[in-house]
Amino acid sequence: MDSSQCRAARALLKWTQEDLAARSGASAVTIRNFENDRSVPQTGTRYLLQKTLENAGIEFIPENGGGVGVRLSRRSESS
Repeated sequence: MDSSQCRAARALLKWTQEDLAARSGASAVTIRNFENDRSVPQTGTRYLLQKTLENAGIEFIPENGGGVGVRLSRRSESS
């Protein structure tokens, strides 16, 4: 997951950075810095963020010739 995928995933879920922080346990500052390309979280933190978004229904699309992306695969009750 890169910073643009994180921003797009939150937008699909209509989550703020604070929402993602509360659900994932990561700090809002870490998420803000990541999404603004100021820093890259440690591998474990990025994994935690990605798993939180996936559990909410986000599907991450790898590079497939058309670029990376995200889509909402299903709606969860927590979104």
